[in-house]
Amino acid sequence: MEYSRIGDTCVVRMDKGENIMETLKALCAKEDIRLAQVDALGAVDHAEIGVFDPEQRAYCREELNEFLEITSLAGSVTRMDGQVYLHLHTTLAGQDHTVHGGHVIEMRVGLTCEMFVRVLPGELTRQPDAELGINTIRF
Repeated sequence: MEYSRIGDTCVVRMDKGENIMETLKALCAKEDIRLAQVDALGAVDHAEIGVFDPEQRAYCREELNEFLEITSLAGSVTRMDGQVYLHLHTTLAGQDHTVHGGHVIEMRVGLTCEMFVRVLPGELTRQPDAELGINTIRF
């Protein structure tokens, strides 16, 4: 990963083989980012995504092991129990233009990933919401 902080934004380039979630968490820890908006594009060669099933209170997961374009990767950075907490969703397109999308569990850069992390003032935390079965933002 290489990055430059320009104003309130970290402009990031991740390289082939990097784990997007781990690399973004490391950036947030290094830069002490407590609240941010994430927007990215690029390509992956491995992804695990999910769609939440509220009745089962679990993610219906899909593992993808092929070259896919990141047509959208968006989300937020907050904190939970003092640690960086990422909440990212993605849309991925395959060679046949089949599209996969959902909550990002894991992604590995397949070529490059260009990411913009817009740092916001302040800090928001997350806590488990027993009724919903997910971790929600607390103000």
